[in-house]
Amino acid sequence: MRLEIRLERPEDYRAVEELTREAFWNVYAPGCCEHYLVHILRADPAFLQELDFVAVADGVPIGSVMAAKGTILCDSGGRREVVTIGPLSVVPGYQRRGAGARLLEQVRRAARAQGYGALFLCGDPAYYRKQGFVPAARFGVRTEDNSYAEALHACELQTDALRGARGRYCEAPVYAVDEAAADTFDRQFPKKKKLRGTPSQQRFLEIAAQRQTANP
Repeated sequence: MRLEIRLERPEDYRAVEELTREAFWNVYAPGCCEHYLVHILRADPAFLQELDFVAVADGVPIGSVMAAKGTILCDSGGRREVVTIGPLSVVPGYQRRGAGARLLEQVRRAARAQGYGALFLCGDPAYYRKQGFVPAARFGVRTEDNSYAEALHACELQTDALRGARGRYCEAPVYAVDEAAADTFDRQFPKKKKLRGTPSQQRFLEIAAQRQTANP
């Protein structure tokens, strides 16, 4: 498969929202809200436009990766700025063909070149640990609610970028999507059936449950 990986352009916006909707529909919950997140993320102060890439096949966007500023609130009292990755989207017909890996590698190279120290994301360990990410717990980094989570991953871009970064990782507030607003936004798109209890939803619940509260 021949892919072009390039920065997202304004003329891509609707296509990226549509492909994100297709990629996430019924995957983690009935329906999805990731296409709404894509829509609002572009206007958020935390958005990193220089790390916003699309994968194009035959002139059509089939994948997307976006990024935003994140923060580690260190136990030592300091703060570390890191990069939050997500959403990462590939339309179902192109999944498991390397597009997601290509997008991740592009954002990793670009972020490293721009001086960022580390990437963070939440996702399935079975996929992301094959893409160069490791458990954030390895660096003593927990979720914002102070738990070591199996789904939280990190990737150092610079040598020892996360040394001494033990603390709580915080995403930008934009990632806390308003479900009612997402439902309203979704009405702009063709109606799709929402399913409950899919295998991917069960997998998501299993991974989400794999967390341990840190000691006070």
